[in-house]
Amino acid sequence: MQMLQHNPAAAYRRVALEARIEASGAADLTRICLEEARGALGQALIALDRAQTPPREPLARAQTIMLWLARSVAPAHPLGASLKAFYGGLAGQIGAQILQADHRRLAEIHRDISDVLEAAG
Repeated sequence: MQMLQHNPAAAYRRVALEARIEASGAADLTRICLEEARGALGQALIALDRAQTPPREPLARAQTIMLWLARSVAPAHPLGASLKAFYGGLAGQIGAQILQADHRRLAEIHRDISDVLEAAG
């Protein structure tokens, strides 16, 4: 209940995300993770546009998601090595932005994730 008092919007998003995860299959989980990482990067870009302090929380969230994706690629997946390198590379790039965020670079990472989601259909 404490979380609801501090940030009701965040509590609602968390409940909605948990419901989506519960109702999804394995393939949908990757999409959900990519959408969440893209959303966190979007939040970071908005914070930078508003000239706020470095948006550490959304960047850390996006980085954590990408690290989880890199670690969760099935060993037998035909593109396993490429996916691990891609997700891990993005996690590293996001991590490099946590202390001193660069709007242009974050926008590029955001586009990369959007391109993957678009290609996945």
